[in-house]
Amino acid sequence: MPFYVYAPDQPDVADQLMELSEEHWSYMDRFEDRLILRGPTVSDDGEEHTGSVHVVDLADRAAAERFAREEPFWKAGLYRDLTVVPADVLVSCEPEVDVPYTLVTAQWPLSAGAPDGFEPRGLSGAETDSRLIFVAALVDDGGTGTTGVVAAVRALPDEARGLVRPFAERLTGGLPAELTAQRWERGGRH
Repeated sequence: MPFYVYAPDQPDVADQLMELSEEHWSYMDRFEDRLILRGPTVSDDGEEHTGSVHVVDLADRAAAERFAREEPFWKAGLYRDLTVVPADVLVSCEPEVDVPYTLVTAQWPLSAGAPDGFEPRGLSGAETDSRLIFVAALVDDGGTGTTGVVAAVRALPDEARGLVRPFAERLTGGLPAELTAQRWERGGRH
């Protein structure tokens, strides 16, 4: 099952991230065939690393938690928090190198999820817009309801939010979704 794993950086850890980058990449190499999406979030100007995003296909929540907590940056205390959520991947295309992307996310209580019987795969439009290179509905552990959305969009933050909003509000059953948008880059060994 795919899991969305996100960890925002502690303040002022750029030097330590650089020192441990080879250890981080070597760790991720062990999961290469299971990584669906990976890369750092970055500052608006693209110059500073602000966090790490991974969508990884693992057997269960315990394996996903282990993946996240054994990651070298986490073990070194360079992240301030950790999010691990099951994901239903709806769109997944290989991101290009050196292209500006935005990671758009939203999380909501399960009770605000889509109406009974709603199938995220039935959404029209999201699958055909080539700027949406990755879209996943975040789901509860039982896979019975949505708890959020994560999308990687080939656009800058304001435009990216606009592209994801209709999709997110479809998942909430028409309720407004508070979307966050931050710059994101394709990760790994290029």
